[in-house]
Parts: sequence; structure tokens; C-alpha cells
Amino acid sequence: MSVIWGIPYLLIRVAVEEVTPGTLVFLRAALAALLLLPIAALRGEVRPALAVWRWLLIFTAIEIALPWVLLSSAETEVSSSLAALIIAGVPLVGAAIAWASGERFGRASLIGLLVGLAGVGAIVGTEIDGGSTKAFVELGVVAVCYAVGPIILARYLADVPALTVVAVSLGITAAMYAPIAAFNLPDGMLSGRVIASVLGLAFLCTALAFLLFFALIAEIGPVRATVITYVNPAVAAIAGVTILGETFTVGMAIGFVLVLAGSFLATRPTTKRDPSQALLEPVLAETKG
Repeated sequence: MSVIWGIPYLLIRVAVEEVTPGTLVFLRAALAALLLLPIAALRGEVRPALAVWRWLLIFTAIEIALPWVLLSSAETEVSSSLAALIIAGVPLVGAAIAWASGERFGRASLIGLLVGLAGVGAIVGTEIDGGSTKAFVELGVVAVCYAVGPIILARYLADVPALTVVAVSLGITAAMYAPIAAFNLPDGMLSGRVIASVLGLAFLCTALAFLLFFALIAEIGPVRATVITYVNPAVAAIAGVTILGETFTVGMAIGFVLVLAGSFLATRPTTKRDPSQALLEPVLAETKG
């Protein structure tokens, strides 16, 4: 899972060389939905999911439709490594949301928030020349979306199987972006590496990834499964540097270490379990492209 959710940033960076962000979202969502929707339909779970269609639409917009297009747009200007390191701050956003909602945090958690925010600041501050302000704002919105989406899933869609929620959301996203893709067709035949990137995003990093992730949760539980959160940004950075020849600066390295340390402190379970952990646990596993 750490590898599978560490390489989308690389694949997105390659794909947006020839495909517009909106078209890429359509292709990724449509191809993945073709695999996952039949599974949900065979289980007879699609109709019950539609009973909560309002929250399903909200979840779709926040977890898939909006962040995917913003991430793709940002990666037209910033490196895949930089994008991955900024999105690594998702657990910090989740912790901040819990704290703003009135959850009681210990001293270590608050220190973790400050350390993590300092890490994000170090990454952005040292790399601001590597992309426009617009790209960094887009990545910030993506991080917020990835933190809020799982909270909606846990609070309002808990009675619907998670795989079904994802499958239906992908179908809705594909329908939403179909008109956009229709008016933004590539000028010519896509290169082999772009085609491979699109297929990898759809089948490996989306359809197969979710199937494996839910199997992982069933095997070891949601808390232990969140370990991938701390590994996949490193995988993304290594892939960007080794395959695309991207630059990995000292500022990025220092910031990444601070973000990981801050995320660990801000989201680690307390000795006595408190309600905030129920809010944070689903957030931790959402650091993906």
C-alpha cells in the first residue's frame, strides 16, 4: 500500500504533460469505476448507498472530484516530490480539525501540531520559487479535502460499505467530468508513457488500491494500517527523484522530517483513549494521490 499510494504523484506528473487535469480525473475515475461498481452491484449494495445520496454527493466532491483535479492542476507546475510532501500534512489537518471542534489535546499533541506546521512551512518556504502561489493553494485545499472526506465517511456513511461508497463516488465523478473531458480531448495520440500512467492511476492506484486497503484494514485493523501514511510520501519523493530526475532539496528533507514527527505526536493515541481518536483514525490513512 505504501508503494501503491506513493506513486500516484509520479503518474499524475507524467499524465498532465499531455492530458488536461479534468480529462485525467475523468479517465481515472471512469476506468476504476468500471472495475469497482460491478463488485458493489453484485453484492447488492448500490441501492442502499443511494439512500444517503446527499452525503454521498458531498463525500464525492470533497474526497475525489475536487482534490483530484486540484492535485493534477498543481502538478502541472510543481514536482511530484514536492506535491507528495505537502499532502503528507493531511494528518496534521485532521488533528487541527479535531482540536478546532473542541477535542481535548494533550501537550504532546499540541507540540506535534506546531512541529508539523513548521515542517510544512519549511517545505513551502524553501520551495516557493518552484511553483506558483496558485499551485501551493491548490495543494493546501487538497490536504484539507483529504482530511475532511474520511470524517464525513465515518460520521454519515458508516452504515454503507466503504468499498461501495468509493465505487459509487467514482461513478459520480466520472459522470461529472465527462462533459469536461469531451471538450478537452488530446490533440493527437497519447504517448505510451502517458497511457501507462493513466492506466496505472486507474487500475493500480485506485481500483486495486482500495480493494487492498480494505483487505488490509480487515486483516490488521484501521490503526495499524495507518502506518502507510508515514511511508508513501517518501516513496513518492524517491520515485520523483530517481525516475523523473526531480530535485530533492535540504529544505524538503528537513520539512518532511518535521511533518512526520509532528503527525506522529499530534495523532498518537493517548494512554486513555479519548473521542478524538475516532475522528483522527480514518484521516491518517488518507494521504494519497
